[in-house]
Amino acid sequence: MSKKKILLILFLISLPILIIVTYSKFKNEKEIIEIKKKDTEQEKEIFKSNIIENVNYNAKDAKGNEYVINASKGEIDLDNNDIIFLTNVEALIKLNNSENIKITSSFGKYNIVNYDTIFSKNVIITYLDNKINGEYSDFSIMRNSMIVTGDVIYTNTDNILKADVMEINLTTKDIKIFMHTEDKKVNVKSLN
Repeated sequence: MSKKKILLILFLISLPILIIVTYSKFKNEKEIIEIKKKDTEQEKEIFKSNIIENVNYNAKDAKGNEYVINASKGEIDLDNNDIIFLTNVEALIKLNNSENIKITSSFGKYNIVNYDTIFSKNVIITYLDNKINGEYSDFSIMRNSMIVTGDVIYTNTDNILKADVMEINLTTKDIKIFMHTEDKKVNVKSLN
């Protein structure tokens, strides 16, 4: 056999071996990259875990109003770090020149910058001898109001009132009470 034929045979034998070795090395590198990518994604998921136990926020605004928010659990909104989602919420709002307002709810959404808070599910608001139950309450110092919706029941020493919506001006204490549709009426029952 000639030298050329021997080199050709060796070349033809080594070519598939070279292809197999290169393919398997490339495949292993691709698997390593995919594993690293999965690890990075898992680390991101772990990093996204932002649950805080026994949350307590105390704040005072420029007008002297004080806000105390407590919750069994809080979770920082990853899209907006100023927002905290709360569970088992208790709030005490000490308005300047007014009586304290206590609010409890199953859930809440608290803005740590402007103190606006949305309370939801099993909302109970107490103020002096007044009690308001509802499913949703939007408390805003910026708007100077509190809006309560969802099966609103207002009770005091003289009356029980049922409505869809109750809006309270925090400064004047003016209250607007209404239903979502005109064909329904606010239900008022005297306790005396």
